[in-house]
Amino acid sequence: MPSLKIYNSLTRQKELFTPIFPGYVGMYVCGPTVSGESHLGHAKPYITFDVIYRYLMYLGYRVRYVRNITDAGHFEEEGREAQDKIADKANHEKLEPMELVQKYTNLFHQAMARFNCLPPDIEPTATGHIIEQISLIEVILAKGYGYEVNGSVYFDVPKYAADHDYGILSGRSLEDLVENTRNLEGQDEKRNKVDFALWKHAPEGHIMRWKSPWGEGFPGWHIECSAMSSKYLGSEFDIHGGGMDLLFPHHESEIAQSQIATGKMLARYWIHNNMITINGRKMGKSYNNIIRLSDLFTGTNPLLEKPYSPMVVRFFILQTHYRSTLDFSNEALQAAEKGWNRLFAAYETLQKLKPNTNEFPSDPELEEKVKGFCLGCEEAMADDFNTAMVLANLFEIAPVINALKGGQLQPDAITGSTLETMKQTFHTYLEEILGLKDDPVTDGGKLGGVMELVADIRKSARKRKDYATSDRIRDELQSLGILLKDEKDGGSSWTMI
Repeated sequence: MPSLKIYNSLTRQKELFTPIFPGYVGMYVCGPTVSGESHLGHAKPYITFDVIYRYLMYLGYRVRYVRNITDAGHFEEEGREAQDKIADKANHEKLEPMELVQKYTNLFHQAMARFNCLPPDIEPTATGHIIEQISLIEVILAKGYGYEVNGSVYFDVPKYAADHDYGILSGRSLEDLVENTRNLEGQDEKRNKVDFALWKHAPEGHIMRWKSPWGEGFPGWHIECSAMSSKYLGSEFDIHGGGMDLLFPHHESEIAQSQIATGKMLARYWIHNNMITINGRKMGKSYNNIIRLSDLFTGTNPLLEKPYSPMVVRFFILQTHYRSTLDFSNEALQAAEKGWNRLFAAYETLQKLKPNTNEFPSDPELEEKVKGFCLGCEEAMADDFNTAMVLANLFEIAPVINALKGGQLQPDAITGSTLETMKQTFHTYLEEILGLKDDPVTDGGKLGGVMELVADIRKSARKRKDYATSDRIRDELQSLGILLKDEKDGGSSWTMI
């Protein structure tokens, strides 16, 4: 097996991967905040770390993959200190907070399954680890790096920076932070603008709240990951991952609070995937360009010209190195769809090719070329998980496969052993490591049109109070793997389950 090199955000260079315990890897990845449905921005990190998880296991490591679920409001440093996103959404949808959490957790799991992402080994929730978070805060307070004000607890960043390398991950200095920190509402009780919350006092009306030594409240954003990762992976583990947007303040804060609590760095290798943009712009509510994953699969978002297969989306993401920005557009996805169809068609053809039994000499130059591309897949993955180069090498082999099938190359041009190497390479890298599988291509929107017709028929039945027909349509579709959701305006939306 090749030696694996990983780009470590902590050192800003590629390093030879050496796990703490030989043969074992502990990996923690920051999971979703389940206050709403997962969107396109969630696809890249979880597909990226699914491939990393698969590759580490392929290399023979026994991996413990931990990915959390943030279901405790997700405290934000950017001003809305007392806002509970989950409770707000629950009030809006007239659901209990944990009912809403379960709904969006289920939708997230369904989307990940459609992307063929393997489930993590442990998936802890923030609400399930309040005790661990309180215990960690108590240690930080006892060591003098936290302080309590009006039922809230804050981490003293300047005190930490005085005797620790603050900004070790992000490269930001304390002076820059002080200069660029805005005066935000609710910041006056902090000793310093740059301090972050470990625990927040729950104001009146805040639904999700827990008892603590400092009164009823809820945990800050950063403390949950330090508490849960250390519980399941130890005070220092191998890999901590997440999106580039989490590098600061989330991961920087994790490092600071964990170093005080345990005296250790938390993780040896920090891996960050870059972002997805939409037609060259950052995805966000202010740009009105958020694409939910269910919209992506059904084509029901106005930014989409058609629905896209989960495998096409996965292939599209893996065509770019995980540390590069990926720009989404209909043109780019449609090009990826054509590329995926060509590559998988070549793979299907390869599986049917049989070794030549004639005793004719092969083409040594061609064989050497093909073997080089197969070896290139191995070298690319070992070089910081370069999935883009893996796919490029497979595309180089595809014309040889098609030429063997079409007769442009004689069967004896490739020996049986080389043909077997080609088959093994495609199976290993395309299916086992990249996680791509046979998935019928979407039908150019025909299913969407059919579903609109079915939804209109059901809407008419409900208007006539023909609830038997309405319920039958809903139940039959669900048995076929299509979930209908009734909207407030009397219409329906649908998603594959």
